[in-house]
Amino acid sequence: MSAGTFAERYAALAEIRAAHPEAVARAAAARVRPAGPPGASGPLMIIAADHPARGALRAGSDPLAMADRRDLLERMCAALARPGVNGVLGTPDVLEDLLLLGALDGKLAVGSMNRGGLAGASFEIDDRFTAYSAPAIAAAGLDGGKMLLRVDPDDPATVRTLEACGRAVTDLAAHGLMAMVEPFMSARGEDGRIRNELTPEAMIRAVAIASGLGATSAHTWLKVPVVPEMERVMAASTLPALLLGGEVPADPGAAVAGWQKALRLPTVRGLVIGRSLLYPPDGDVAAAVDAAVAVL
Repeated sequence: MSAGTFAERYAALAEIRAAHPEAVARAAAARVRPAGPPGASGPLMIIAADHPARGALRAGSDPLAMADRRDLLERMCAALARPGVNGVLGTPDVLEDLLLLGALDGKLAVGSMNRGGLAGASFEIDDRFTAYSAPAIAAAGLDGGKMLLRVDPDDPATVRTLEACGRAVTDLAAHGLMAMVEPFMSARGEDGRIRNELTPEAMIRAVAIASGLGATSAHTWLKVPVVPEMERVMAASTLPALLLGGEVPADPGAAVAGWQKALRLPTVRGLVIGRSLLYPPDGDVAAAVDAAVAVL
């Protein structure tokens, strides 16, 4: 369903979803995949949109920015059409919408796997794999799987997430697929909210833990934030890493400068950015994406 304007293609989605569910599998089978493995053709620029499945809909000051699926998909299609954008990271519903819209040909497609740790929930650290599995990712012809690993030493549920992530790394590697691990040291504050520790020491520890997951690290990539002393952080592992964008920054120029500096490090191989580019303060998605691509 690649012909027509975005509005025309989006209008057809509801009918296809209701009357022709088999179209998803057909679109996945017909997708033109990238010529080589991730990273083979240079730095990566991946657009992320796996936040809604965790109930995390905020972007900037708008608590429901990502709640309008048509608006989200239109922004994603605009981003994916920009030169230099290599791929997308999303949950099954988002990736399947993009497949049906014809937006994924030639792009890397990475499936988000553990979405069970809902934002703000009492069980948030017990981040179960409620979306893609490694066999499902392979069957859908995707290029890898992503998992979030928040390590809270005071929460016993952490060990279940560690075990599940280790198993996913092993299973993805068995299929020859990228395992993208996003690690943090985390703690629950007095208000009950989980916060990630973004000090160099905390990220060094998180990177070290994530690097040892699974029966092999041959296909493991890291997804890390830009924090102070990135040289020390990235020295904790030889695994390839992608920088994440995080919340919509108040100063986009400062965020770009941080990415640019970190990209000089030998193991840093690109960017995985979502809200920062899809919901920029000035609303210009194309310009925000182009600015990020320029630092590569």
